[in-house]
Amino acid sequence: MREEDYRRLLDDRAWHPERVAQAAAVRRRRPLLSGRGRLLIIAADHPARGALGVAGRPMAMESRISLLDRLTTALARPGVDGLLATPDIVEDLLLLGALDDKIVIGSMNRGGVQGAAFEFDDRFTAYDADSLAAMGFDGGKMLCRIGLEDHATAATLASCGQAVTQLARHRLMAMIEPFWSHRVGGVVRHDLSPEAMIRAISVGQGLGATSAHTWLKLPVTEDMERVLEATTLPVLLLGGEPGSDEIWDSWSKALRLPGVRGLVAGRALLYPPDDDVAAAVDAAVNLLETT
Repeated sequence: MREEDYRRLLDDRAWHPERVAQAAAVRRRRPLLSGRGRLLIIAADHPARGALGVAGRPMAMESRISLLDRLTTALARPGVDGLLATPDIVEDLLLLGALDDKIVIGSMNRGGVQGAAFEFDDRFTAYDADSLAAMGFDGGKMLCRIGLEDHATAATLASCGQAVTQLARHRLMAMIEPFWSHRVGGVVRHDLSPEAMIRAISVGQGLGATSAHTWLKLPVTEDMERVLEATTLPVLLLGGEPGSDEIWDSWSKALRLPGVRGLVAGRALLYPPDDDVAAAVDAAVNLLETT
């Protein structure tokens, strides 16, 4: 990020908060799906849940300046369709003029802070459907971790169901990220077996008064073809830790399966091992175009 852009952002935040709404009002919008019918969305909602680690570096995402620099680089690459983030990051990028002609998906429930005793209690602490519609954004994403041994899961399911219904009333995408989860040594872990993912999908896609605008954000797992047979909803593949050829191989195979409409990737593209964000994003674009 150029020094003058950083200084202007700081001044806008302090002196001109009204410019956030003004930038949203004049932002150029685009259809959700383009002619190729594939999406590449850059994810940056990890920090709001206190998840700052990348590939063994526990504080890799601590610098907002570095994160914004990586995001503006990624969003400027040809073939990148949009952003998934919390209000603070979305608004920084609005003020920087980085979201024209991009899809914007707002992250909604970030209350299940990583490592907390209440992690399964994924409160809706960020966007709601009305605020997303008012800002002219394209949808809302919710994490839906299902822990059978944790009573907080019931409240999370109810809140996710309400959010799906409210987003549908505005004809906005509801992006659900479902997991069958449990605690191991006090840490929340996801069961990525095909059976567990099928159960999570079955619960997640049934949330809300309608699924007409619901999409799923799913990890690539073993027996992915079987997993995808559990749903008729559009599917976006989530990313993972950077630096592994296995991630790219798994994406390549899964993108060929029916119903898969693209990628939602964050750390794997924003924090690649060589820190070449542009090259990592270009490789993801090429993957989408050739599979």
